[in-house]
Amino acid sequence: MLPVTVLALETALASSVTITIDVLAMANHIAISAGRPAAFDVRLVGPGASLFRPFLAFPEATHDDAALFIIPAQGLSKADCYRTRLAGGDAEAARDLIRAAAASGAHVASSCTGTLLLASTGLLDRRRATTAWWLAPAFRELYPAVSLDTAELILSDGNFTTAGAAMAQMDLMVGLIARHAGAEVAEGCTRRMILDERRSQVPYMAIGLLAASNESIARAAAWARSRLGERIGVDDLAAAVGQSPRTFSRRVSAATGLSPIQFLQQLRVEQAIEMIETTALPFEEVAYRVGYSDPSTLRGLIRRGTGLGPREIRTRARSVAARTLPPPPGVGLGG
Repeated sequence: MLPVTVLALETALASSVTITIDVLAMANHIAISAGRPAAFDVRLVGPGASLFRPFLAFPEATHDDAALFIIPAQGLSKADCYRTRLAGGDAEAARDLIRAAAASGAHVASSCTGTLLLASTGLLDRRRATTAWWLAPAFRELYPAVSLDTAELILSDGNFTTAGAAMAQMDLMVGLIARHAGAEVAEGCTRRMILDERRSQVPYMAIGLLAASNESIARAAAWARSRLGERIGVDDLAAAVGQSPRTFSRRVSAATGLSPIQFLQQLRVEQAIEMIETTALPFEEVAYRVGYSDPSTLRGLIRRGTGLGPREIRTRARSVAARTLPPPPGVGLGG
């Protein structure tokens, strides 16, 4: 069995840690059902480990050296200041554990605020990584030596794998299962735990939230949204907020983690998805209204980000509405 260590601070996000435990347990169950030995031998470490031991569905391992060291979301966003929180004694002790695991050759994987903790070790310097899209500005300020790409849901660089927001822990775990237990076991976990295919964080990024930390970028987003059907470009956005293209580019990147072109593209995709979900407009008209003369370009961006086509997005939105809207007067009220 592969020795796996899972790190949990007392502030660790319960859902992220228990997802980790549950997927490993499912992988072991599938392997045993197929007549194979269990794939993973799991140990919990850190000051929050005792909080999660009751969730283990198998005896806890006692290994010292892990082949796989997992850092789920650690709930660091509960603190007022990331820098202060990461200077805490428990974070320093956690860094010692992470560095020791990496030095022993372990594959180290993290998601969301767990990636902040991993980055604080210096092990991600000059490596590609991702984290929760909304953490991008703080992450870049704290760890400029990391090549951060928050458009990606999962990124691997050498012996390090990082994932996006907290629920991306599920996607991260399935990828790790595939790597260490095989595609068949990973597919079984995906099917039994009903996971949607997701390739990117882009469709979940809310430009308004990302831009909120910078007034001029928020104004640029508001200005652009009412003009997406026009032939506006990056220079127009910069001019609208009284900045040079270079200054605007620098501030967009700092506030959102996106290039100006990606920023404008994401605004168009956001608005297109909203129109698909809330109107009956033909897709060609939606594309035209958000600035794409070629609908196939927009269709490709949407599918690459969401794994779904426009028709599937509209069908799903209507299905959700049908389940959540109240019945018409006099329908289903009994009597």
